[in-house]
Amino acid sequence: MGVAAGLFGAAMMAILFSVEALSFGSSSHGYLAAIEHTHGWARVMPLLLAGVVGGPAWYLLRRYTSNEHSELDDALWSGDATLSLRRCLGTSVISELVIGAGASIEREAAPKLLGGAAGTVVANRLGLTTDQRRLLVACGAGAGLAAVYNVPIGGAMLTAEVLLGDISLPTVMPALACSGIATLTGWVYLQHGAIYRSVPHYPFLPTMLVWALVAGPVIGVAASAWIRLVAWVSHHRVRGRAAAAAPLGAFAVLAATGLAYPQLFGNGKDMAHLTFLSQGTLALLLALSILKPLATALCLSSSASGGLFTPTVSTGAVLGGFLGLAWSHLWPGAASGAYGLVGGSAMLGAAMQAPLTGLVVMLELTHTGFQLAIPMIVATTLATIVARYLDGYSIYSARLGPHPTHLALAS
Repeated sequence: MGVAAGLFGAAMMAILFSVEALSFGSSSHGYLAAIEHTHGWARVMPLLLAGVVGGPAWYLLRRYTSNEHSELDDALWSGDATLSLRRCLGTSVISELVIGAGASIEREAAPKLLGGAAGTVVANRLGLTTDQRRLLVACGAGAGLAAVYNVPIGGAMLTAEVLLGDISLPTVMPALACSGIATLTGWVYLQHGAIYRSVPHYPFLPTMLVWALVAGPVIGVAASAWIRLVAWVSHHRVRGRAAAAAPLGAFAVLAATGLAYPQLFGNGKDMAHLTFLSQGTLALLLALSILKPLATALCLSSSASGGLFTPTVSTGAVLGGFLGLAWSHLWPGAASGAYGLVGGSAMLGAAMQAPLTGLVVMLELTHTGFQLAIPMIVATTLATIVARYLDGYSIYSARLGPHPTHLALAS
């Protein structure tokens, strides 16, 4: 399972990177820099083409595989953990194509989905029980994320804390093994180091601890608003034949907005990275903290398939950077990038209702931030408590349809 998840992850990233280069060219400074070097129709056209191709492709795939399952969370939490490899593969490839062209959704959904689908295939071949299949599918999904982000511990935590809700030895051991093997396998194509490179080792300062006590609840409220927005667009997204054309309309709006804010293109990785490097003005960070979740929700509402992992991190990063810069007028000293790291961790932990996963993933993504562990813990804990009190759902459970099992899980 680890090898399969790693190979699927590498293959999906190869598609994504190829489409990115084809759409906007290559830049040694990253995806955002390549987009910023394009102007006018050259920046807009890839997204419009993605809407023209992606909408009908998703519609036809769903129509002709209507009896096959490709919803990972639904299969794990209320089904028998059975996923269709054919439908999952089709959904994943289309997702990576449109994300590479600039759609504001997350690339992690494809490797997670294919890792889970591979788990279904293996479990069926071995004649495993439903509980064993559920464990294997969850391990494959977590391993898929681990491989593409080089976060083996974070992938295992996602499996245990988020997908299975069970941090016990019989769950954690196979999750760790699967994520570790998948990450190692992914190195045949993917980078070895931190996804967010060159992030400084920001020192701990008393001002950050006090700020975390104040900002944690604020980020928790923002996470709750994000969860509710995800729930609303998931339950009111375009369906039927209109879904073939809806992505074109959504991507056109995103493309037009991206002329002024190119940071909205793609999953938001570069947007978060620049924040971690202490770049961005107070006005820009505030604008992005509002526009990024709206752009992602717009794409989801059009029936586009994709994940929410990096859009959540990037929203938390720019929100943390904004709140940190504002705080610095009262108590200067800390860099805005340090506040961005804490904000990204708090937003991710609260939105997933998985504080341990949020903390571990942020440390693995940057290979730094250990000096900020205490402010990160404080902000993430408070944000998660507030979001749980206000909602109780996560960005994953909020996307599920009404079902008694889902309500039980949410509570």
